[in-house]
Amino acid sequence: MLPACRTPGEGCSIPTFEVVPSDVEGFMDELWEFQAAFHDCFARSEPRAHCFDAMVGQGSRLERKSSEPMALHVEGGTLRGLQRFSSDVPWDEEQRLWNDHQLVAEAMGEPEGVLMFAEPGFVKKGPDSVGVARQYCGTLGKGENCQGGVFAGYASQHGYALVDQRLVLPEAWWTEAYTARRTQGAVLPEWAFQSKPQLAAAMRQRLVRAGLLPFKYVVADCLSGHSPDFLDAVDACLGGTTFVAIPADTRCGRQRPKTTERASQYKGEARAKRVGVAPAQAACTVATWAPQVPASRW
Repeated sequence: MLPACRTPGEGCSIPTFEVVPSDVEGFMDELWEFQAAFHDCFARSEPRAHCFDAMVGQGSRLERKSSEPMALHVEGGTLRGLQRFSSDVPWDEEQRLWNDHQLVAEAMGEPEGVLMFAEPGFVKKGPDSVGVARQYCGTLGKGENCQGGVFAGYASQHGYALVDQRLVLPEAWWTEAYTARRTQGAVLPEWAFQSKPQLAAAMRQRLVRAGLLPFKYVVADCLSGHSPDFLDAVDACLGGTTFVAIPADTRCGRQRPKTTERASQYKGEARAKRVGVAPAQAACTVATWAPQVPASRW
């Protein structure tokens, strides 16, 4: 049930799905076959069965798709089993990602594929979800009590799919005031704060190292385009073309500026700050520099 391939005349329109009753005949058998591709992510047969039950429940017509209504809807489902699967059962995340990328590569992979990064938010009313805080919510375009995430998508003329994701924990979550909430949310002590562009850069490098998904282009918005961490990750992964949005007032130059360390003291503590050395050619804004670039260089 993949969408029809795009053609040059269709531009970037979203592919349409023409679904008729015959398309969903034998759907449960196909769903079981798909889920079976991830059996090696679980150590026991019980969580494999609960995983299938959860997928059936999510694909049902239930208005509320929490554990209880899904357990009652699925034949042979148990409430405790689904709850435990959602909250307590461990799985091999590395293996899951490998299997997922293998399936995406087989179904829609091509050398000129596109890797996309975005940072949506999920509105939350309560304070208990891991990473929830009042912060910018990309989905609403304003500050709101929400969770934030960074997602990597893959697209080609054969379709598109989500291929990786990271939950963002705001800086406030790493303060002493949030120690109890980090413990309650099972946040590992060895983790540390990472910004959204840093998470996107880590996902990009991981996908490159794995080598399962073929892609030529990477696209991201100005949050990543304004981040040295993300741009350095782009420079470290050769062989592709990256399109990132950069604020028009960003100052730039034709070459990386030279820097030096400047020592200082703050409240008796020695500090070092990296500062720029005056370049031979003064920096200018992107808005000023871009029109000077020949069309053949874009």
